[in-house]
Amino acid sequence: QVQLVESGGGLVQAGGSLRLSCEASGSIFSINAMGWYRQAPGRQRELVAMITSDGVTSYADSVKGRFTISRDNAKILVFLQMNSLKPEDTAVYYCVAPGIKGGAPYDYWGQGTQVAVSS
Repeated sequence: QVQLVESGGGLVQAGGSLRLSCEASGSIFSINAMGWYRQAPGRQRELVAMITSDGVTSYADSVKGRFTISRDNAKILVFLQMNSLKPEDTAVYYCVAPGIKGGAPYDYWGQGTQVAVSS
């Protein structure tokens, strides 16, 4: 089992910044990449950014140039630095870690942290 705990959400004005953190614990040997998804009210959950243990990153087009994902492998922490925030970035942000459970691929999820951007 892997546990993911997010922190750092909150309310910010448009143009502002927030930094989200996610710490993994438990059977961390079973995970490699870590990342962030988000879900706005009435919308499907969508990928925001991912980073592998080697530091290879990928981003949704909507956040490229504004968001930066990074990780601390020693502490199994992943961060999402969000700059130039827009009202459309308002969502619950979830940390995700694809791994293995019971010998099969399994996505571990955090409980989510709310990000609200006011105009």
